[in-house]
Amino acid sequence: MGWAFDLFDLFLLLYVAGPVGSVIFPAESQTLSLALVFASFAVSIVMRPGGAAFFGELADRIGRKKIMVTVLAGVGLSTAALGLVPSHDSVGVAAPIMFIAIRIVQGLFVGGVTATTHTLGTESVPARWRGLMSGLVGGGGAGLGAALASIAFIVITQLFPGEAFNGWGWRVMFFTGLLGAALSLFVLRKVEESPMWLEAQAEATRSGVAAPTEKMRFKDLFTGRYRAITLLNIAVAAGAGAQYYLTSGFMPTFLGSVVGMPASARGWVLLGASLGVVVAAGAAGELSERIGRRRTMLYIGGANVVALPLIVRGLASSEPSATGRILLLTVVLAFFANAAYAPVMIFLNERYPTAIRSRGTAISWNTGFMLGGLLPTFVTLLSPEVSDIPSRLTVFIIGSVLVFLVAVAASPETRGALEQLPPVDTDPPAPAIPTTSSPAADGRP
Repeated sequence: MGWAFDLFDLFLLLYVAGPVGSVIFPAESQTLSLALVFASFAVSIVMRPGGAAFFGELADRIGRKKIMVTVLAGVGLSTAALGLVPSHDSVGVAAPIMFIAIRIVQGLFVGGVTATTHTLGTESVPARWRGLMSGLVGGGGAGLGAALASIAFIVITQLFPGEAFNGWGWRVMFFTGLLGAALSLFVLRKVEESPMWLEAQAEATRSGVAAPTEKMRFKDLFTGRYRAITLLNIAVAAGAGAQYYLTSGFMPTFLGSVVGMPASARGWVLLGASLGVVVAAGAAGELSERIGRRRTMLYIGGANVVALPLIVRGLASSEPSATGRILLLTVVLAFFANAAYAPVMIFLNERYPTAIRSRGTAISWNTGFMLGGLLPTFVTLLSPEVSDIPSRLTVFIIGSVLVFLVAVAASPETRGALEQLPPVDTDPPAPAIPTTSSPAADGRP
């Protein structure tokens, strides 16, 4: 639920891209206005690795739970603040500057969320359920977050119909972000600390040495034994994130601007697709526990090279009134795109030891998803007209899936590796130096 509410806060902008574009980022053409809105979305995405590095180190050093409370509250409050930004007509260029500044702060906090939810979840369950937990947190949390955003959109468009939504309704959408801040109080009172992290601290205390987290530095992720691991992990996450942002993340705008679907029907379609994501992510995560992380991602990614472009083209050719057809295609699109990255969270966890897991997972996930999250902006910028969006979107999807497949194919299988990782050691051991007083193998001096 922590990850769901934080993605809910991010998704809100996708649902109100139209009115935000006209009120905060007015431009000469519709596609340019949308591109500016997505640019503000991209700014938040770009800041996420910075938040992952800062809050990830704190989560490794002082605990996952304490940092989770902080970042959940931060995301919720910054989201609500977006609803208070005055219009461009009122304050001029200060409006987009204020909006982007708040998005930067929000991005830093969201980067910290992955440093807690993405490790606390898998570290707190038996090995048998780690694949399922990966899907439920990573993909299922995204699906629940989008579903909550759809519900909020449906309710608020009913309370503020037509032009009223463009006037005040979109602001109320942002105010609902306070629900995510309220969740931090639940975490503070009810959620337990990661047992793996507690055991690592206890072991250090028993041995009388510094905790392993004290030995690790941020730069260690990009040097020595972890450099190749981190770079490859980022590539896997980038391909996974691109599949998500170019499909589920882009659908609110695609259905509204390209298909021309009415707002009320669009909300129900997106709600159905979001619920389908929860099923897809849970199923794919569980499948990775049975056949392996690598094989699951390769199989689903291979299907997506063909399936996702065909579905996008089918949606683009749909009539706005063909609700049943649009619903079916959108659900199938969301199912396959989100199933592909369901095992990614546990895959990243299994590549790093406990002492650096929050930082390693959060940096890899956020940097990869940052790169993937930038692509919708390029899709709109490279589309002179709205009618050009489907063809550009198709090209970007195919390229993203191919990157994902290559990165996964170059990665090892990680299932079962969480307890078998080598101990933290940033420097290679010094070679043994024989001395003349040491006995030889045959007992001679």
